Amino acid sequence: MKPVKIVLVYQSVLGIYGDQGNAKVLLKRLERRGLAAELVSVEPGDLVPDDADIYLLGGGEDMAQISAVRALQADGNLMVGLDRGAVLFAVCAGYQICGRTFTVGDRDEVVEGLGLLDVDTRRGPRRAVGEVLHAWNRPDGSTSRVTGFENHGGWTTLGPEATPLCTVEVGVGNDGQGTEGARQQLASGGHVIGTYPHGPVLVRNPELADHLLELATGTELEPLEMPELDELRRQRIAAVRSARR
Repeated sequence: MKPVKIVLVYQSVLGIYGDQGNAKVLLKRLERRGLAAELVSVEPGDLVPDDADIYLLGGGEDMAQISAVRALQADGNLMVGLDRGAVLFAVCAGYQICGRTFTVGDRDEVVEGLGLLDVDTRRGPRRAVGEVLHAWNRPDGSTSRVTGFENHGGWTTLGPEATPLCTVEVGVGNDGQGTEGARQQLASGGHVIGTYPHGPVLVRNPELADHLLELATGTELEPLEMPELDELRRQRIAAVRSARR
């Protein structure tokens, strides 16, 4: 198998919540399995590689969203990579800019997004802040818990072409209506997944990390036995549920 190429996109503007940790956990989980991997970071002004297996976008502020979406539209290589079957995983502000439109600023200016997800984001009635717990609806029909921390003022509405990533157990999620995140397979075969939790979310949810790797490689991965991570997840889930009571 050729090295799995992971591209961390624009972390100087979309990486203020530590979401670059998502790239590190993907890299380490490949290495622990003896699989070759390559991590590339690109910033505004650099060309985004068009041959990645996984692209990662993180969280950022309003003006950072505008500059990032304009740079990605002008570059075009992210879309080329997705047309080749790559996976895009986008968190918070990165999730919002993947949609059709989002709003920024006190005047709620509507900005055109990348159009990779059938979602729209508008300012919500309150800011969503706090620990979350969601049921991740896995493609095979099974369920896994997702933990993390949400911090977003935009509320996201899904259109018919996007499927919710999770069902909310604790937290606001997309728009307070019980769903969190979105996923969509493009006509070209590429996969786009957006979600709100930080943490970084893939560090806190290794099964979700492995799902991205399996989508990108087309290979079912052997589980990694890491009892310490399992125990930490158990404690986090218990803590969120306890705090809700």
